[in-house]
Amino acid sequence: MAVDMKGKDLISIHDLSREEINQILDTAHILKMKHKLSELYHPLKGKTLGMIFQKSSTRTRVSFEVGMYQLGGYALFLSANDLQLNRGETVADTARNLSRYLDGIMIRTFSHQDVVDLAEYSSVPVINGLTDLLHPCQVLSDLFSIKEKKQDLEGLKLAYIGDGNNMAHSLMFGGAKMGMHVVICSPSGFEPDSEITRLSRLDATRTGATINILDNPVDAVRTADIIYTDVWASMGQEEEHEKRLKSFSEYQVNGTLLENAKEDVLVMHCLPAHRGEEITDEVIDGPRSIVFDQAENRLHVQKAVMALVM
Repeated sequence: MAVDMKGKDLISIHDLSREEINQILDTAHILKMKHKLSELYHPLKGKTLGMIFQKSSTRTRVSFEVGMYQLGGYALFLSANDLQLNRGETVADTARNLSRYLDGIMIRTFSHQDVVDLAEYSSVPVINGLTDLLHPCQVLSDLFSIKEKKQDLEGLKLAYIGDGNNMAHSLMFGGAKMGMHVVICSPSGFEPDSEITRLSRLDATRTGATINILDNPVDAVRTADIIYTDVWASMGQEEEHEKRLKSFSEYQVNGTLLENAKEDVLVMHCLPAHRGEEITDEVIDGPRSIVFDQAENRLHVQKAVMALVM
């Protein structure tokens, strides 16, 4: 039985049921096949998605904008300079206004609370395109990419090497919901948020998944099916770059680290990559990398989300 997701917000993977995640992944597969066969499918004809960007983007903007076009709708780009959001107009009033014009809102911003507030006061679905706390659309695309390569998600081990940031948080939620064993490996002081860890472990008790926090990359990747990494200094942390280079110097995903994982391990990165820092050229361009498959799948999975909720 298909799950009805019309009108639902996508703020966090923690808010989704396993059935809803599977619905998104199955719909993404269908839409990807239709796209590859050049079959037109326009379930959002006549609908408009407002895209609020307070953080710049390559993949998020292009995938949502192209995806909306392919679904028959229109995507309206709204930069920080185009709106009065938090510059004299409250988030609540912005939500009330945009809801009168749009059929859905996607927002990519710094403060997670802004997305929560936007969803509370909006009468149309709100999609979290990224906050400093979470990146659910990326991880749904990651789950889809892993499933394409491994056929099943349950029981797989994913080792994330790097900062305990929004990517780590959403990978914990996504893995826990789908029965995957997730290891987050970060240097001291850069571990994931304790409340996210608690909630993801609560989700994991229902699916047989495990969530572990380690600080040794070699230990983390042993028996790993997937190794995942991200930049060491995220957008807004540029002033910490040099300090972080020192803190994370032993956390690079390179050929030597891969030797400690399974022979058929997959390597993932949400991009953009700082080549030579968190990952080497030989790995990101190597035979185990599915990094650019991930990037492509943002299009198909976000199309599925929009088609389901709008």
